[in-house]
Amino acid sequence: MNLELPELPFAKEALEPHMSANTLDFHHGKHHNAYVVKGNELLAAANTTADSLEELVTETAKAGGALFNNVGQHYNHSFFWNSLSASGGGAPTGDIAAKIDEAFGSYENFKSEFVAGGVGQFGSGWVWLVSDGGTLKIAKSANAETPLTDGMTPILVCDVWEHAYYLDFQNRRPDFLGSFLDNLVNWEFANKNLANA
Repeated sequence: MNLELPELPFAKEALEPHMSANTLDFHHGKHHNAYVVKGNELLAAANTTADSLEELVTETAKAGGALFNNVGQHYNHSFFWNSLSASGGGAPTGDIAAKIDEAFGSYENFKSEFVAGGVGQFGSGWVWLVSDGGTLKIAKSANAETPLTDGMTPILVCDVWEHAYYLDFQNRRPDFLGSFLDNLVNWEFANKNLANA
């Protein structure tokens, strides 16, 4: 199978002022695209039987190395774009709202834990909301790693690599994470993932 750079599910300017078109030009157009190009080069020489991106992530994670790094980053970034919405942000709605209250006590508690998880991810990586055996949890992963390979179902993700926020927030990762939750998080996407968990 080949990796394909997905179209953004929104116009590049649609997330401003919370995420600039300039950031998306670099993040989607250059960083994500580079993972797709290099991943396809490596896949050409790989013997894989995967039929889906999720299967490919799981299969390549067993060997690790450059192929997994590029496949994992492609998966994580593709998931991240869908975790964003121009009409998103704020308290959750739908089934995810009740599940967050059940798991964290309140949305405010969830928000505090999610931001703390993202800030506490040393170096480059990701902070996730996942379903683990039907229970919602915050998970962190470094580099190209993903909770998918640990048997958990990703619900939402925020990218905390510096290229995700540096042009807009410089070194203020906590502000970026707060802005993600206040203005951009896509609860509709989260509800779809929850329904399939």
